[in-house]
Amino acid sequence: MATKELGDKGERLAAEYLAAKGYTILHTNWRWQHKELDLVALQGQELVVVEVKTRQSLQWQMPYEAVSRKKQRNIVQAADAYASRLDADYDVRFDVISIVWNNGSYIVEHIEDAFTPLLL
Repeated sequence: MATKELGDKGERLAAEYLAAKGYTILHTNWRWQHKELDLVALQGQELVVVEVKTRQSLQWQMPYEAVSRKKQRNIVQAADAYASRLDADYDVRFDVISIVWNNGSYIVEHIEDAFTPLLL
């Protein structure tokens, strides 16, 4: 499976996973400048920005390990731009969903509060 196709499949699965847990999906693949937010959702009164990482193998690293400090900074900057466009006062949380496909099945790991912008 091509990388883009795998990523798109993972993002769809992550959105379905969150919706099944009661999250309201607001946007997928929201872009600002050259940055992108994979998923933006609401859980109660909390805005949840979700980075989705999908892999077919654990040969190199766990998918969530690919969310580097630089990637986190880009996500925070894009989330700040997104939040400034909303006319509401939400707390913002940054999650990572890690998906590993293996022989037609998959494992989903949802890491809530995966990183904090203050530490970047």
